Amino acid sequence: MSTASPQTSGSPAPPTTRGTILRQFKVPPKSKSDWLAPAILTAKTITAAAECAPFPYIKGVSGSVLILLETVVAVKKNREDLEELCNSATEIIKILHDQILAHGNTAAVMFKGLGEELESYLEAVILAIRNMQDQSKGFHGRVKEFLKSSSLTNEIVGYQTQIQGLMAIVETNFKVDEMHAIITAPSFTVVKAVENINNCPPPSRIFQGRQAILDKMHLFFNTDSGEQHIYVLHGLGGAGKTQIALKFIQESSFSNVFLVDTSKVETIETGLKSIAVAKSVGNSAQDALMWLQSNHNRWLLFFDNADDPKINLNDFLPKCNHGRIIITSRNPDLRNYGAHTLVSDMEEADATTLLLRRANIESSEENLKLATEIVKELYYLPLAIIQASAFISKSEDLEGYLALYHSNRARLLSEKVAQSHDDYAQTVFTTWQISFDQLSDLAATLLQLCSFLHYTGISEDMFSTASKYDFPSWSPPREELQEPLEFLSHFVEPTGEWNSLKFLDITNEIKLYSLISFDATTKLFSIHPLVHAWSRSTLLDETPLQSCMSSILGMYITKIPDNEIELASVQLIPHIVLLKYANPDRVADFRRKFWEIYYYTGKFKDAQAIAEQVLEKSKFLLGDDHADTLLAMGNFASTYSKLGELQKAMELKVQVLEKRRKLLGEDHPDTLLAMNNLASTYHDLHEFQKGMELQVLVLEKHTELLGEDHQETLLTMGNLARTYSKLVEFQKAKELEVLVLEKRTKLLGEDHPRTLLAMNNLASTYHNLCEFQKAQELQVLVLEKHTKLLGEDHPGTLLAISNLARTYYKLGELQKAMELDVQVLEKHRKLREDHPDTLFAMGNLATTYSDLGEFPKAMELEVLVLEKHTKFLGVDHPDTLRAMANLAVTHYNLGDLNKALGLEVEVLQKLRQLLGDKHPHTILAMENLADTYQKLGKQEEMEELEQLIVDTKKSL
Repeated sequence: MSTASPQTSGSPAPPTTRGTILRQFKVPPKSKSDWLAPAILTAKTITAAAECAPFPYIKGVSGSVLILLETVVAVKKNREDLEELCNSATEIIKILHDQILAHGNTAAVMFKGLGEELESYLEAVILAIRNMQDQSKGFHGRVKEFLKSSSLTNEIVGYQTQIQGLMAIVETNFKVDEMHAIITAPSFTVVKAVENINNCPPPSRIFQGRQAILDKMHLFFNTDSGEQHIYVLHGLGGAGKTQIALKFIQESSFSNVFLVDTSKVETIETGLKSIAVAKSVGNSAQDALMWLQSNHNRWLLFFDNADDPKINLNDFLPKCNHGRIIITSRNPDLRNYGAHTLVSDMEEADATTLLLRRANIESSEENLKLATEIVKELYYLPLAIIQASAFISKSEDLEGYLALYHSNRARLLSEKVAQSHDDYAQTVFTTWQISFDQLSDLAATLLQLCSFLHYTGISEDMFSTASKYDFPSWSPPREELQEPLEFLSHFVEPTGEWNSLKFLDITNEIKLYSLISFDATTKLFSIHPLVHAWSRSTLLDETPLQSCMSSILGMYITKIPDNEIELASVQLIPHIVLLKYANPDRVADFRRKFWEIYYYTGKFKDAQAIAEQVLEKSKFLLGDDHADTLLAMGNFASTYSKLGELQKAMELKVQVLEKRRKLLGEDHPDTLLAMNNLASTYHDLHEFQKGMELQVLVLEKHTELLGEDHQETLLTMGNLARTYSKLVEFQKAKELEVLVLEKRTKLLGEDHPRTLLAMNNLASTYHNLCEFQKAQELQVLVLEKHTKLLGEDHPGTLLAISNLARTYYKLGELQKAMELDVQVLEKHRKLREDHPDTLFAMGNLATTYSDLGEFPKAMELEVLVLEKHTKFLGVDHPDTLRAMANLAVTHYNLGDLNKALGLEVEVLQKLRQLLGDKHPHTILAMENLADTYQKLGKQEEMEELEQLIVDTKKSL
């Protein structure tokens, strides 16, 4: 029994400094299991000694180290992972013990704060190790991650560095009795004694993630290059630049850390003066810079909020080859000062954790799912997440937040957090408003205009090409385009030439505040989605700027050559959709150009709505016979065709052709276009003979009037080839399609959509000629290029997938065919369940299921296809008969022979009427029916039919 053939149409962790004092704890590999014993003995000895000392914090640190070592002993495996940690901790208590023995009270006072901090730190480490040990699997991997994420070795080394620095002060700068006098004086402070300043606040208590950036900073600052180290964190306001810098400072050890507010020249000078006063080296900014230049200790200068592009920060940098400097800024130009990182959105997992942690919400599976949806909507921007979590904490309604956000976005992103975890005073929207207020009027207008486009894929070419608009006959009058023309005039020379430098100046001004980004590779601008939404909120009345941007886009599209519009539509459709261009008062406007974008990207419902508006107004204002009215009628008919309403499409196209012939004559290009369009609808209605007659006539006239290489000629040639295929004249089709492909490749290039269409059509003909390997090679190439150029959901891409599936089917690779068929059907169903392309995909998948032996699945789909084809196309339509024949085959395979017989008799009867006895489809129907007769034991009927088959084949 034969089935009717389907139709074809993280950065590494930074290096660490190893201590050198207690290297005797390092043991040869042979005695690896005993390496903790001497460390524990030393720790016990020092702890016992500390019992007698008058310094409780030494006892506390010693006891914590001993507990740490004993906790590691309890670990059954992978203790070696913690060896460096244990060695370093033991070194520290030995240093503390030795210094107190040598210097008594002098050292005791100096080490007090550090010892207490170290004790607290070690307790946290012990708890973490015990928690990991309680988990049965993967201890080694968790330790590795723990050591890396917590920067343990760096922190321990930091404590060692501080202790050794204090040792140098004790041993070199002071005698014991002098130091004793200083520390007992009423004005004495530990900071004064150790000359250590850190005027930075700690990072937010809910700081989350950013490990990749922190690792990169640690690696940079721990590398000795012999030069001054400057690191710039730049990016949008609210992205978390300051918090990352503070977290890095907390994890590091510097002899002095100085925070300078860099928002104004006055605050910079004040910050530098405070350094000079604190160090008793003067009372001016210059005094501070001179001190930094002469001080070779491990100091760090933190310039925060260096956002004002008018401030030359170089005037305030110490002129020396030592020292460390961190700069945070919205201005990407400051990258030139040194190493840099763009601080943008958080990783999804970190963003979700931050939201739940700040909102005091449990991390259940359901809450994680809800939180993930929220942070996606907030585009992972830290400040937006903080504001959202504060609101959720107050409302205690995680599930309801998104609904409120969608209807109250501006308010929620402008609402100040009542209980904050850091000193940042601005909300998401107010922090950007501060930057927006610094823009010139022209820069602010450009940013607001771009907010009516999609936030990605914005090009200078849109504006420069629009500036060359030449007012075609159907154009809106100049006075109606006054606003866009006035805006574009700022970038146009008196000669009419576009001034790219002026446009660059304005976009650079916006970039200085990170309100817009530029990709040097694609030459496209983009805006952070939340900034994009915010910039619209700055407008009291959107209408004038929305109309202005719509006109600029329309002026741009008008200048795109016809042979480039299909490819350009893929980039333009997100902008058109966002503008929601609809219902203008004037008829002769840009809607016909927007119609093309919707049409070429497969958004046929939107295209139909625009075409209908244009047609109605054209009829009312210009009359039924005007050229613009007939063009609108043709476009409207084309959308009917794409939506499967073929009868309506044919009626309109017949009207257009009759009027074109009457008004313009038989040879006018518009008349020939109308003929071509009507022929395509005849093709869709399976009236192939009518279609062929029109196409042959059009091809002759196009070749005569336009030449063999003209795009209209090649289009007609391709259409005629398709019709030849439907009439089973495959060799004629192949000859035309080879010619079309050669010419389009030469004239348009291999990647042009029309070249890909020609390639696809030739592959289909190879398929029909049973040259399946040739077909597959072309179809794989077509699919790759379609997906890359037009996207996965484009109609041309789906057709390419479907055609490749059919070739896999013919090659016997049924599993591959099924996977592709499922993919195509899912995407078509999103468009509409009853669309012809959806039913086509459903029928193909059913055929593949049948060949895989999954007959119940096949029947379920085939029943649905037959019902819909009968309803929408009628019982005599070829597609209905195909569906009926395929369902009959499935009944046969399931053993329902009588059901199969009833369908097959009806199919054969109608095919003989429609196609005649000699058509391949009719012969196939005869063979299927004869087979069923045999299975039912109807020998006489079978023999009669088989004789008819033999006689028919002889006559071919």
